[in-house]
Amino acid sequence: MSAGASKGLASSGKKPIAEVPHPLSAAEESPSVPADVEVDKSTQEAGLTNGTPVEMSSPTSTSSLFNRLQLDDDAEAGVSDLYASAETRDLFVTVDDPKKHVSTMETFITYRVSTKTTRLEFDLPEYCVRRRYQDFDWLRIKLDETQPTHLIPPLPEKFVMKGVVDRFSEEFVETRMKALDKFLTRVADHPVLSFNPHLHAFLTAKDLNKRQGLALLTKVGESVKQVAGGYKLRARPAEFNAMVDYLETFSQKLGTIDRISQRILKEQSEYLTEMREYSTVYSNWALAERVLKHPLESVAGCVTTCCRVLEDHSESMTQDFLPVLREYILYVESMKNVLRKRDQSQAEYESKFEAAILRKQEDSTPIPSEVETCQDKMECFNADLKADWERWQINKRQDFKNLLTGMADKNIASYEKHQAAWESLVTLLQDKQTEDKTSETN
Repeated sequence: MSAGASKGLASSGKKPIAEVPHPLSAAEESPSVPADVEVDKSTQEAGLTNGTPVEMSSPTSTSSLFNRLQLDDDAEAGVSDLYASAETRDLFVTVDDPKKHVSTMETFITYRVSTKTTRLEFDLPEYCVRRRYQDFDWLRIKLDETQPTHLIPPLPEKFVMKGVVDRFSEEFVETRMKALDKFLTRVADHPVLSFNPHLHAFLTAKDLNKRQGLALLTKVGESVKQVAGGYKLRARPAEFNAMVDYLETFSQKLGTIDRISQRILKEQSEYLTEMREYSTVYSNWALAERVLKHPLESVAGCVTTCCRVLEDHSESMTQDFLPVLREYILYVESMKNVLRKRDQSQAEYESKFEAAILRKQEDSTPIPSEVETCQDKMECFNADLKADWERWQINKRQDFKNLLTGMADKNIASYEKHQAAWESLVTLLQDKQTEDKTSETN
C-alpha cells in the first residue's frame, strides 16, 4: 500500500486502509477481481435495514406507534455512540438576523453567522460575520471539490418561481434562514468536513475572498473527474447497489408525499376562503335579526375562530413540514452524486488494474505504484461513504421522528381547538334556550 496516497484523504471509516488486502498481494501471476467487488448479500441485508417489522397490535398512543417503528431515541442510542468520541461538539454555528440590502445594481439578503469554538486552529473563541446565499453556495461547492468522498449536506434551492413566492417576504426569508442554519450545523458536526479550510475561511473572514484556496483542490477530486470514458464497472458491491435502490424508493415516496401535501395546502386555502365568507354571512344576518342576533353572532365568532386555527395549521405545514421533505429530496441527489463519484473511482482502479495485469503477463512489467494509489482512493471512498451513509440514516430517523411527532401533535391541537369552539357554541345555545323557557314560564 502507498502510505503517502492515503494521507491525502481524511477517512471517517472504521477500518484503516492499510488493513484492506490488496488484490495483487495474494497472487501476482493471475488476474483477480478487485477486493471489494465481492460482498456477501447477507451483509447488505443487515447493514441497510431501516427498522424491524411493525407489530400488528394497535398502538394506544402516538408515542407507542413510533416506538413500534423503531423511531425512538433508545433504538438509536447504541448506534449514536459509534460517533460519540469522534464527534465531540467543539464547534457551534448559528445563522440568524436576516437583513435586506438594496443597491442600484441588486437587492439581496444577508444573514449573521455566529461561531463559538474551542478548537486550536481558530485564533478567537467567537466570530460573527455576515454572509449572503451565494457565499453559502460557494462553501458547498468548495466542500464538494475538496472532499469528494464525503456526503455534503444540501442547500435550499436558490431560485423560486416568480409570481408564486416572493423571495424577500418575511416567511420565505425565515424558511431559508432555518435551512441555511441546518446546513452549517450539519457541516460543523461532521468529523471531517468541519476541519475543511474553506469552512474556516467562511466562518472567520470578514471579507470572503471566493478565489482563495483554489490550489487546495485535491488530486483525488481531479482524478475522479478524469476517469477514462466508456469503461463499465465489473460489478458494484452489493451494499452500494442496496444504497442506490433505497435512495430511488425513498425519493419516490418523498416526492409523492410532497405533491399530496401541496394539494392539501391548496384545498385548505380554498376552504379557508369559503369559511371566511361563511362567517361574514352570519355576521350580516345578525344585523337584520333581533331575537336571533346573539346566537348568529356566536356562530360567526365560532367560524372565525376555526378560520384562525386552520390558517395556523396551514402555516405550520408550509414552514415546518414541507422544508424537511424538500431537504431530504435534495439530500438524495447529494448521496447519488457521491455514489456516482465512488463508481468512477472504482472504474479508474479496475481499468488501471486490468491494464497492469496485461502488461505483466506480456513482458513482466512491474505493477506500477499508481494502481495501489487508485486502490487507496477507492477504499477511502468506500469507507467514507459507508460512514456518512450510517450517519445520514441516524439523522434521518431522528429528523422524521421529530417531524411526524410534531405533525401528529399539531393536528391533535388543531382538532381540539375546532372542537372547543363548536362546543362553546352548543353550550351558549343551550343556555339561551333555557333562558327563553324561563322567560316564557314567568
